[in-house]
Amino acid sequence: MTVSGPGTPEPRPATSGASSVEQLRKEGNELFKCGDYEGALGAYTQALGLDATPQDQAILHRNRAACHLKLEDYDKAETEASKAIEKDGGDVKALYRRSQALEKLGRLDQAVLDLQRCVSLEPKNKVFQEALRNIGGQIQEKVRYMSSTDAKVEQMFQILLDPEEKGTEKKQKASQNLVVLAREDAGAEKIFRSNGVQLLQRLLDTGETDLMLAALRTLVGICSEHQSRTVATLSILGTRRVVSILGVENQAVSLAACHLLQVMFDALKEGVKKGFQGKEGAIIVDPARELKVLISNLLDLLTEVGVSGQGRDNALTLLIKAVPRKSLKDPNNSLTLWVIDQGLKKILEVGGSLQDPPGELAVTANSRMSASILLSKLFDDLKCDAERENFHRLCENYIKSWFEGQGLAGKLRAIQTVSCLLQGPCDAGNRALELSGVMESVIALCASEQEEEQLVAVEALIHAAGKAKRASFITANGVSLLKDLYKRSEKDSIRIRALVGLCKLGSAGGTDFSMKQFAEGSTLKLAKQCRKWLCNDQIDAGTRRWAVEGLAYLTFDADVKEEFVEDAAALKALFQLSRDKPSFVRARVKKLLAAGVVSAMACMVKTESPVLTSSCRELLSRVFLALVEEVEDRGTVVAQGGGRALIPLALEGTDVGQTKAAQALAKLTITSNPEMTFPGERIYEVVRPLVSLLHLNCSGLQNFEALMALTNLAGISERLRQKILKEKAVPMIEGYMFEEHEMIRRAATECMCNLAMSKEVQDLFEAQGNDRLKLLVLYSGEDDELLQRAAAGGLAMLTSMRPTLCSRIPQVTTHWLEILQALLLSSNQELQHRGAVVVLNMVEASRQIASTLMESEMMEILSVLAKGDQSPVTRAAAACLDKAVEYGLIQPNQDGE
Repeated sequence: MTVSGPGTPEPRPATSGASSVEQLRKEGNELFKCGDYEGALGAYTQALGLDATPQDQAILHRNRAACHLKLEDYDKAETEASKAIEKDGGDVKALYRRSQALEKLGRLDQAVLDLQRCVSLEPKNKVFQEALRNIGGQIQEKVRYMSSTDAKVEQMFQILLDPEEKGTEKKQKASQNLVVLAREDAGAEKIFRSNGVQLLQRLLDTGETDLMLAALRTLVGICSEHQSRTVATLSILGTRRVVSILGVENQAVSLAACHLLQVMFDALKEGVKKGFQGKEGAIIVDPARELKVLISNLLDLLTEVGVSGQGRDNALTLLIKAVPRKSLKDPNNSLTLWVIDQGLKKILEVGGSLQDPPGELAVTANSRMSASILLSKLFDDLKCDAERENFHRLCENYIKSWFEGQGLAGKLRAIQTVSCLLQGPCDAGNRALELSGVMESVIALCASEQEEEQLVAVEALIHAAGKAKRASFITANGVSLLKDLYKRSEKDSIRIRALVGLCKLGSAGGTDFSMKQFAEGSTLKLAKQCRKWLCNDQIDAGTRRWAVEGLAYLTFDADVKEEFVEDAAALKALFQLSRDKPSFVRARVKKLLAAGVVSAMACMVKTESPVLTSSCRELLSRVFLALVEEVEDRGTVVAQGGGRALIPLALEGTDVGQTKAAQALAKLTITSNPEMTFPGERIYEVVRPLVSLLHLNCSGLQNFEALMALTNLAGISERLRQKILKEKAVPMIEGYMFEEHEMIRRAATECMCNLAMSKEVQDLFEAQGNDRLKLLVLYSGEDDELLQRAAAGGLAMLTSMRPTLCSRIPQVTTHWLEILQALLLSSNQELQHRGAVVVLNMVEASRQIASTLMESEMMEILSVLAKGDQSPVTRAAAACLDKAVEYGLIQPNQDGE
């Protein structure tokens, strides 16, 4: 039996009752033969939607696999071939096609199994035998590579642990290589089996930021999706040691540790779901127990003195992600109940800590909100009244412990904790407000002369005002209390907070007039005052944001909303307040890159998680585009796997998301070596996204960057040029050569110059009845030196490859001679050289053209240039004169020159 090649759809014996399926299949086969693989794919898909028999379906799926192989979409090719094999396990053609797709995807171990099955079904088939030999050779090469990897790993660690290599470029490169190696499962396994975790522990113990970051990021690769390696890593390093890294002052190290712990949580949780089975199927220690040990250490970290505020926030973030159930359909909330029993007081302690003045526990401006979110998540995860009652009891006992017998400091702590609960599980906050003496203390502290004490009390009132429907005391007494504070206080920080509390109460009733706290028109007055605060740029930004919060409540009122949109100054102030300065944005990008955000996003794209929706893809693309904005950051993005991750984002998702990802690809391709950024076959996958940026619906900047990137690619190889031509980019590039914007026009001309190395493009210029050659000649005489250089380069290339074009240059414009003379007289040596090459090509192409040139001032110019210092220009000028002598157009002088 002869096996059809990967691009040959199979015919099928006619069967009754399936004429439409048969007709569509034949139509698809014809389209396939004509090279219209997309059209063929559509026909086969349409046939599958009809009442096709299982035999029909198998043939259609393997035909679709052939189309996807031709379109270089190997994932889909594998999927379609697998569907055919599901219909018929002995389908040798589908097995062969799947093996080809798997080979392209780098999954050689799976590809060889399919080929072995093919050989067993058809032992004499030479195609299968040859394919099996080839893939066997690739596997052996991979084994040799992995063997050499052992030595590389050892060498990397030697460099990193050598004290004499401190701060060197060699050390930095070794750390980057280690992180990259750990991203692949095989590389991570090699590091792990080479005593890597113990060596990484030594890097962590150095205390050097760069080495600690490299160690943490490598550990991420080792633990990712691998529970047994995760448990072993925790055992070697010690759970307490890993968690303690969260608490360091260095934010980049703390964030890297947070990422590592998140990966460990994911691996352990997956182990719990799979019933003690790891990715490799080995029996390991109970992951549920390891999970609790990890969470217990995080809870302990919350109340440890000496832990940084950033570290405490990171610990809270991890608990928010790891503890509550992902879905309420899951009946098991035992982890939440255990955390409430073991750690609720510790979470409340963070929520009740004051940032200013600093207390025993270091906290940030976000710590209380993070604690509120965690408390809210825990409370929402409870299933019955008994569990909720226990939560209330623990909260109330904690507040009472601070409120009673602890003096003023204890009362402040208790009130701050109540505020935390009001921002989170408000039912618990409202119950805490009703505890004996709490509300009275809030009122008393509102009158305090100490600003810090007043702030704590007023903020508690504000948070309570937001829940006014359920806090009867605030509904009844809050307005007069806040009004009094607003009128009496001399401190802006107190007045603005009191104003926000009034705004919340003013909007509390919604459309229920029985709940309205103010007379008609009062909300407009409040809104006016908020706008006044907002527009006062003499006030600090934090205080002005309180005014925005007040407006957020008041703009539920239509009249307030109407006035606000008419206030241009207020709207401008709002936008300015919400927009960060470029320096802050750049600083955040640097921190994200240092924390390994690219690696994290690349993992998201690679795993193809169900949460990776089209909208999520768009957001990832936007982040990538922001990360590559600065040229200096692009190397880091590439090193962390950003180039590889951007390709699928540019090919699938929303239109906006694909465009953003394509633009990020363009930026990387412009400023880096594309062969290094997109190694192997990936470089060809970049072309389609870049060409998509040439469409008219894209911005001028996107057009320009796409042209620059395609110029780089077109200069690499003929295969890449053919890929660009296949994507039908040439007509669009030609269109941009007429663009008014000089940078776009220049980029298009440069791109065409590089594409001119292809025969198909040369044919376009040589064809009769077009102005392509004329445009290049005219552009060679433009004032824009860069445009001149691009056009002259194109002319030099075309006249070298197609001598027939030389005779047409004098026909396209009467100014051709002036343009060539100007090129040779240019002070720019590159322009001179290109002009000299064009003239030499014309002289060599025709004696008649040479005669015209020698009868003009061109001969004098060439004579002067030929006498200069040895250079490419001198040699080209001398060659022109030598050819003219050969033609008998000029005579050498007595010196033989």
